[in-house]
Amino acid sequence: MLPMIFALLVMGVLFLLYTALSGPSPAKAVKRRMELIRERHNDSPLAANAQAQIRKLFAQRAGRFEGVASTLIPRPALLRRRLEMTGKDITLSKYGLITLVAVAVVAILLMFRGAPFFLALFAGLFIGIGAPHMAIGFMIKKRLNKFNVNFPDAIELMVRGLRSGLPITETLTIVAGEISGPVGVEFRAVADKMKIGRTMEAALQETADRLGTPEFQFFVITLAIQRETGGNLAETLSNLADVLRKRAQMKLKIRAMSSESKASAYIVGSLPFVVFTLVYLVNPTYMMNFFVDQRLIVAGIGGLIWMSIGVFIMAKMVNFEI
Repeated sequence: MLPMIFALLVMGVLFLLYTALSGPSPAKAVKRRMELIRERHNDSPLAANAQAQIRKLFAQRAGRFEGVASTLIPRPALLRRRLEMTGKDITLSKYGLITLVAVAVVAILLMFRGAPFFLALFAGLFIGIGAPHMAIGFMIKKRLNKFNVNFPDAIELMVRGLRSGLPITETLTIVAGEISGPVGVEFRAVADKMKIGRTMEAALQETADRLGTPEFQFFVITLAIQRETGGNLAETLSNLADVLRKRAQMKLKIRAMSSESKASAYIVGSLPFVVFTLVYLVNPTYMMNFFVDQRLIVAGIGGLIWMSIGVFIMAKMVNFEI
């Protein structure tokens, strides 16, 4: 039974790798080339922008396993939103493929080391699903931090443009061209949506929903209130930039004050794994009982669950919302 399961896993991994590394379809390449030629000879800039947006939407949905991934992955809309927040070209099919390959590789390696099938499968699922999820979360956090650092500078640039007499839509385009990084990318997306007929409020709200950061939501609410009530928009945005900078300073102060507690949580959380690894290097036969004896397996899983609960509680205790 075990060799058959192993053979099926190997065949599945090889099939997924072949599908991922196979070349593009010639028919799709010809169709894409014809669309590029049609856009090149189109005289209307509005139509060209519309065609570019349509081609971008089709490219995002053109994965071979996109429909299958949307069916098998729970809550695909939420996962697709998380993948978009990374700013990378990662589709559901790519994410699902990476997860399946990681699960299969970890499970096969553990079975080669003599681990029972169910334990190897459980460890493969834990690592194969958890590692990509943590990697996506890390990329989202890194991009949002970079966005929040440069966002007050973008607002100050808009303030200078408004004080010089430019309309708000023109200042958005200037920010899209002058500011680099995630801020420029997001404002460029807003400007492109406005060029194809979307209103400024709708384009900004879509970006705010995708980013999920309070700083940009403050910006959208400020523009909406100013449009309804009137007033000096430049002065309002200048005050908003000052508030965002003070908010960032408060976050850094809280991070410095809670760094000792976080370091304690990291040490307590990593200590069992460090001790297990050191003992395994000294006496591997003794520690291999945790992968063979059913009682030790149950005890190890229970210990991991309770330790995870403790680390989660400690992380919540040092996590402050501003």
